[in-house]
Amino acid sequence: MVNLINGCSENLLSQPGNEEPKEFKRLEGSYKDLTDIFDDKLIDFSKQFCSIYSARLTELRETLVPQIIAKWGKVQILKLAELEDFEEQECVIIGTLYKHQKCKPSILLELSDDHQLTLPEPRSNYCSEKDQLFLEDEMLRIKLVVEDAALNNYVTGVVCAILGYKNKSGSFEIKEWCFPGCMPKSSPTQAKSGGKVVFLSGLDLANTAETLSLNLLIEWICGMAGNVTMQEDATSIVRVIIAGNSVKTVTKTNTLMGHAEGKAQDAAITKEVAVATTLVDAFLSKIAECCCVTLMPGQHDPTNAMLPQRPLHPCILPLASRFQSFKGATNPWIGKIAERIVMGNSGQPIDDIIKATGETDISPLEWLEKTLLWKHMCPTAPDTLPVHPYSVKDPFIINYCPDIYFVGNTDKPDTKMWKGEENQMVRIICIPKFSSTHTAVIVDLETLDTEFICFGTG
Repeated sequence: MVNLINGCSENLLSQPGNEEPKEFKRLEGSYKDLTDIFDDKLIDFSKQFCSIYSARLTELRETLVPQIIAKWGKVQILKLAELEDFEEQECVIIGTLYKHQKCKPSILLELSDDHQLTLPEPRSNYCSEKDQLFLEDEMLRIKLVVEDAALNNYVTGVVCAILGYKNKSGSFEIKEWCFPGCMPKSSPTQAKSGGKVVFLSGLDLANTAETLSLNLLIEWICGMAGNVTMQEDATSIVRVIIAGNSVKTVTKTNTLMGHAEGKAQDAAITKEVAVATTLVDAFLSKIAECCCVTLMPGQHDPTNAMLPQRPLHPCILPLASRFQSFKGATNPWIGKIAERIVMGNSGQPIDDIIKATGETDISPLEWLEKTLLWKHMCPTAPDTLPVHPYSVKDPFIINYCPDIYFVGNTDKPDTKMWKGEENQMVRIICIPKFSSTHTAVIVDLETLDTEFICFGTG
């Protein structure tokens, strides 16, 4: 049975009648990939990762200066090197936050412990009582005076402006914050034609390939389930976007380096991924026969680990890649569907923010909101989130105001219509793992109304 969480419920199975079957034509929506910002020419592995911080600060400083003037009026904006001559005087400093956390993963610590025969378990929380917050620019770093409760609201990599003063101990007392903010909309956007987009994530076909929920999902998208009304409604789906972890939602790691048992583990893991990838290919080909599909990779899919993750190679998806309706995408991804700008990721940026803040009670939806205000898709990269070493430009700066902004692989569904300071309206969505919730998300491109449809068996 399909259950509409925010609507009515209808049986997928309908009684056959003697009437002639009706034919429906699926709506079409224009599609444009906007991920040309992830240009390989900007990647330079000969440069240090600090270059991406410099590029980020340079670009976002230009955004912050007019906002500082609008918010605080004529106030002196100082470099950190100039603070020595302005002790106890109110001023504004601009820089990048750095959160010192001893529990964070460290490549230097890993190298020093390289002789170990077992790998340490990855931490799910980097916070401790000894955490400290700093602000740094191109030359210096200064400690910020922040209450312990407020410390969990900030992460490394966020560019901001701070109104306050340098105290006698050499730290900076904070009075007020200013963040780059969400991009204004260049013009009001409206879908040229009606239509709906279906969002999925966390299919985990390595473990859920033969479930009833998955079969119901395929039949519903392809218009082969339900009565005439439901079949006609399915034709309004112009695209299915799958936000990562289609192969697996958890990666088994080899904890026995150099052992014969470890080699056996590696072989078993490789075989499991190969079998699951074949199942993903078959699943995608069934949907691509009837509907357009965009596939994003996730943390546990067979592609590169560094962001932006590249699309799954066509060679491992031979069936789906034959269809023009199938498009491989990066993670994060930005695109335009029927004049609506859609942007999102498969979950790693938000998961990493939660690890750095320890605020497990805060919804991923709230952190997604904050990335809009911070004007950055993944601020904790490259500190604790692996990214390619961009040196000229930081491609993860948000230079679009999206109509739909999503994060995949969350534990439960959630959504809200977010309104910015300049009346920007953004539909923010948490896409749950389908393998555990059996839930898909439907968004109407014309109204941005959102429904969660559950393919549960109960």
